Amino acid sequence: MNPTAQHIRRLTDLLNRYAYEYYTLDAPSVPDAEYDKLFRELEALELNHPELKLPDSPTQRAGTEPLTAFAEVHHEVPMLSLTNAFSPRNENGVFDHSEMYAFDERIRNSLNGEKPQYVIEPKFDGLAISLLYRDGVLAQAATRGDGTTGEDVTQNVKTVANIPLRLHGDNIPKLIEVRGEILMLKADFITLNQHQTENGQKTFANPRNAAAGSLRQLDSRITAKRKLTFFPYSIAQQQGGKEFTTHTEEIDYLTTLGFGHKKLKNILKLNKFKDINDVLKRYEKMYEEERPSLPYEIDGMVVKVNSLAQQRELGFISRAPRWAIAHKFPAEEALTVVEAIDVQIGRTGAVTPVARLQPVFVGGVTVTNATLHNQDEVSRKDVRVGDTVVVRRAGDVIPEVVRVIFERRPMQETAVAVSDGLKHQQDDLFAETPSANQTQSVPLHKPYRLPTHCPICRSEIEREEGEAVARCSGGMLCQAQRAQGLIHFASRKAMDIDGLGQKQIEQLVAQDLVRHFADLYRLDIPTLQKMKETADKGSSENENGDAETVADDLSESNTQNGKKQPTKWAENILAGIEASKTPELARFLFALGIRHVGERTAKTLAQAFGSLEHVRRAPEPILACLPDIGTVVARSIAHFFAQDAQQAMIDELLAAGVAPQTQAVTIPPARHAEPQRWIARLPGFKISENKAQALWELAGKSIEGLQTDKALPADWQTWRSETQNTALLENLKTFFAQMPSEDEAVQRSDGINKAVAGKTFVLTGTLPTLKRDQAQALIEAAGGKVSGSVSKKTDYVVAGEAAGSKLEKANALGVSVLSEAELLTLLG
Repeated sequence: MNPTAQHIRRLTDLLNRYAYEYYTLDAPSVPDAEYDKLFRELEALELNHPELKLPDSPTQRAGTEPLTAFAEVHHEVPMLSLTNAFSPRNENGVFDHSEMYAFDERIRNSLNGEKPQYVIEPKFDGLAISLLYRDGVLAQAATRGDGTTGEDVTQNVKTVANIPLRLHGDNIPKLIEVRGEILMLKADFITLNQHQTENGQKTFANPRNAAAGSLRQLDSRITAKRKLTFFPYSIAQQQGGKEFTTHTEEIDYLTTLGFGHKKLKNILKLNKFKDINDVLKRYEKMYEEERPSLPYEIDGMVVKVNSLAQQRELGFISRAPRWAIAHKFPAEEALTVVEAIDVQIGRTGAVTPVARLQPVFVGGVTVTNATLHNQDEVSRKDVRVGDTVVVRRAGDVIPEVVRVIFERRPMQETAVAVSDGLKHQQDDLFAETPSANQTQSVPLHKPYRLPTHCPICRSEIEREEGEAVARCSGGMLCQAQRAQGLIHFASRKAMDIDGLGQKQIEQLVAQDLVRHFADLYRLDIPTLQKMKETADKGSSENENGDAETVADDLSESNTQNGKKQPTKWAENILAGIEASKTPELARFLFALGIRHVGERTAKTLAQAFGSLEHVRRAPEPILACLPDIGTVVARSIAHFFAQDAQQAMIDELLAAGVAPQTQAVTIPPARHAEPQRWIARLPGFKISENKAQALWELAGKSIEGLQTDKALPADWQTWRSETQNTALLENLKTFFAQMPSEDEAVQRSDGINKAVAGKTFVLTGTLPTLKRDQAQALIEAAGGKVSGSVSKKTDYVVAGEAAGSKLEKANALGVSVLSEAELLTLLG
C-alpha cells in the first residue's frame, strides 16, 4: 500500500473512532475543532486521489451526486410489521388494558404455561430501515417498502451520523443485517422547520414526516443537511460474531458494534419485566410523565418476549410476530365543531357516517373529516350537526369522534302549552297559542339517522341482523362500489392487470364505459381513446373555463385516412387485460371482492376445492369446517355465491374468456368436514359436536336419514322442514356425491404433490433462476406452505447463493436442505 493510501486508511479509521466515541460512548477524546481539521484533510486527499476513497469514509456523510431513482431491494428476511394494541381511557382517566392482557394470555398459552420475561422499548415515530454489513462495512440500506421489497437508500443512510460505516470491536460478524428506526429528534425538527420558513419553503407537519421526506431524497446532500438519528431494535440475520440467547443481549451486542446515540443511551438499556402488570405500570408512567420530556417523538412502546428461543417457538402470523406487540398510546385529542354529517360508500357497500368538521390540528395533521363508524356509534355518542366534539386520531392515523361536549350543544327556545298542570311540547304543524307564556330549550338539530337509500345509486341501504354496519344493496350497480371493486379486481394481488391502474378505472367508470368486471375484457382501442380524450377535455375545461377543442396530446398517436390509429399506451392496457385471462384460482377468488375473503382465505378455498365450479357450489357448513374459515366467513362466501346477480357476473367473466386455473386438491374437505363438524355448523341450528355425532348415528349415518327419518328429535325435524334448510341438505348430499374423498383427492394428485402437500418450506438466499415469489407460488400450488423462519417444524429449506443464518439454523436442526434444482425435481 502506498503512503497516501495508508494515510487515507489511517484518517478514515481515526475519524470513525472519534465519531463512535462521540455518538455511542458519549465520551469524545478530541475537541470538535480537531475532528473538523482531520475531516478536511481527508476530504482534500480524496479529492486528489478519488480512486483511493474507502467505502467506510466519513466524508460520505456529506452526501453524493443525486440519483435518478431508487433501486428495488428484495428483503431476504421479510420486514414484518407489528400488531397494535390500544389502552383507551374512560371519562375518569382509567386505562382499559384488556388488549394487552389478551396478548399476555396468548403468549402464556402458546408457551404451555411457561412464564415469559418481557422487555420494552419506545415505539419511535419514525421510518423502519434495514442495514446490511458485509465484513464489517455497510453494504446496503433499504426501506421496509411492502415488507418484501423496499428501496435502496444506501447513500442517504450513510449521511446519518450515528450509523457506523464500519463496525467497531473485535467480534465482528462476516454478515449482519440490523433493523431499526430512522427518526428526527425534536430539537432537530424545530431547527429544520425554522430553516424551511426562513427560506420560504414548506414546513413539515411532524418529525416523522420530516424524517421520511429527508430519507427519500434522491439527492443525498439534502439528506445530509437534515439531522437524522438511528435506533437499532433487532438483528434479522447474522453469520459469525457473537451468539446470544435474549433480545437484551442482542441489543447490547449492537452497542459494542458501534450502534447508539448519546441521547438514546438510556433507551438501549431495555426494561425487563416478568409480570404484565409491571409492563402496564411502565406504560402508564411513560405516557403520563416521561413522554413530554423525551428528546424524540414516540407513539407508544413495543413489548417483546426477551428469550430468543421462546420467540422462535411462538413464531409468526402472516405479517407480524406473535412474540411482540406495539402498545400504542391514546391518541392526541382536540375540540372542533361538526358542520355536517355525510355518508361514504365503501368497496363492499359499507355505509359509514362521516362527520365534516371545522378544520382542527390533531396529532401533527389538520383534520377536516372524522369517522363515526356506524349508526350504533352515532346513536350511542349522540353526535349531531353543530355539536362541539372531541376528535382524536385513532392509532394516530384515522381521525374519529370520541365524544360530544353536551354543554356546548346549540339549543333553541320552543314554546310549550300548559294544560291541567302538565306541560306538552307544541307540535310544529298544528301549534295553537299556548295557554301560558312558557318556553323550554331543546336541541337545535335532531338525532342523526342513516339515509334509507344510497346517495350514489339510490339503492336501498340494508343492515343484516347482528351486524353493526349497514350496506348499500346496489353492488356493482353502485358507482361508488363499482370503481373500488374494479380497482381491487385489477390490482396486483388479484387479477394483476398490468397498465390498468386506479386513474384509468375511475375514468372508465365516471364515463359509464365499464359497469361490470366482464366489461374490462370487452374494451377496445376506440373505447380507451374515447376515455382518454374525454378525460383530457374535462381537464382542459376545468383549467380554461370553456369547452374549446383540446389538441391531442397522445404523442404516439398518428392519423391515417382521417382516423386515429391505436396508441402504444392503449395497446399495453389491452395486452395486460389479455394476459390476465388465466389467473390462478386463488387470485380470481380474491379479485371478486367477497366480504371477509382475503388472500389467505382465497388460497384455502383454491386448495380445498381445486376448481371454480366446486367453490361456487360449496355449502356453507362445509366451508365453515375448513382451516382458518369460521362461520362468519363461510356465511359471507355462501351468501355471495347464492345470489343470482353474482353468479351471472361470474358467468359473464367466463363468457368473456376468463378461465381460472384448476389445481390439485391439497386440503380435501373430507379431511375436515366430518359429519359431526358440519352438522354443528348448520345455520340456524345450534348443537355441539358431541350431540351432532349422536344425531348422525340416529340418522343411520346418512344425509338421507337426516332428511327423512321421523324418529329424530323434534327440534331437528322443525329445522329441516324449513324450505331453505331442506334445500341445504339436498345441496350437501349432492356435494358429497360429487366431491372426492380424502384418499381419492390424494390419488388424483401426482406423486410429487403428495410429497409436497402439507410440508413447510423456507426460502433463503438468491436462487439461480427463480424469483422468491415464483418459488413460493410453485410450492403453494403443489400444496406446500412457505414460512419466513426456520424451526423444528420446517420440512425443507431451499437455499440459494449467499444463504444466511436460516441455512445455519437448518443445519443445526437437521432440516433437509434443497437446491433450486432439487426443489424443481420435487415439484416435478
